[in-house]
Amino acid sequence: MLDRKRPERVLRTLRAGLCACLAIALAGCAAPRNAPASDAPQAEGGAATGGSAAADREVRSLRDLARPRADGSAGPSADAQARSPRGRVYRAMLPGHSPELEARLAEARRELAEHPGDAERVVWVGRRLGYLWRMREAIDVYTRGIDDHPRYAPLWRHRGHRFISIRRFDDAVRDLERAAQLIRGQRDETEPDGAPNELNIPLTTTAFNVWYHLALAHYLKGDHEAALDAWLEALKHSYRHDDNLVATTYWLYLTLRKLGRHEAAEARLSRISPGMTIVENHAYHDLLLLFKGLRTVEQLRNQHATGTNAATVGYGVGMWQLFQDQREKAEAAFEQVISGDDWPAFGFIAAEVELARLTPPPR
Repeated sequence: MLDRKRPERVLRTLRAGLCACLAIALAGCAAPRNAPASDAPQAEGGAATGGSAAADREVRSLRDLARPRADGSAGPSADAQARSPRGRVYRAMLPGHSPELEARLAEARRELAEHPGDAERVVWVGRRLGYLWRMREAIDVYTRGIDDHPRYAPLWRHRGHRFISIRRFDDAVRDLERAAQLIRGQRDETEPDGAPNELNIPLTTTAFNVWYHLALAHYLKGDHEAALDAWLEALKHSYRHDDNLVATTYWLYLTLRKLGRHEAAEARLSRISPGMTIVENHAYHDLLLLFKGLRTVEQLRNQHATGTNAATVGYGVGMWQLFQDQREKAEAAFEQVISGDDWPAFGFIAAEVELARLTPPPR
């Protein structure tokens, strides 16, 4: 869990440094180390100006460091995006890490510059930033878009998603509930893919994504009754493609198990079979087959050893072990997930949350 005393210690250290720097500034900042006070040169002319300017710069730097930040962290960092319950800082991809994604972001920005009033182009700039793990910039883009287009549901839907990414679950719920209000009574539309699948077939709709992400935000908050209601809404939009059905069924199963409604959870598995047509969500499908007893933990770990699927499977396996009263194995599975680098993955975030609940800080 996050050390709540750490920001206080940081601020005390910074205040001490600030006071020391001010004392130096008042002394003229010119005395050599260990020299008697009477040997210090008088603050005259250019020497005094130079010393004072240096002190001013350091004071301003310390003041900036000590100023509270909107995200609650102790100091500025251009690429810092989120912080784990244990204090680990998650960062954006480094420049040059993915030239292809950066080129697509540049293209999205050019298109928005050519069509500044187009809300969908605002969405694409935010999405392209998100794929580079620049979540806070994406949120800023969506926020400006919402100011200009307050009734455009996709802006609220995508900002809510990125609030999940940076672990601001209350804000995510607020945005996604607003998106749900805006789409009520509207014709559902297919949501274009930012990273097309191997068949180049978009699989989800706006309504599916709104309810799916709202349910997930409630789940991560620990509000499982609200999550259940939202998963059932998402389920209404999940039958067009098996990919959507396995994704929703997976999280719905976990939610029902957490609520102690084991018969209902097992009943949901009746719709799951090995022969389903899966394009993207193989990890969710395999986890559901594990829950049905048709796969083993070893098979899943061997099939999904790397990438986002590793976080997905790691969390799902951990939950399965938790349901089997294998707490130590479950905790080890969650620890393995959060030792990786794919911090925006839902399985990664959920593993963080689960560990925080299983291992509360000492009183």
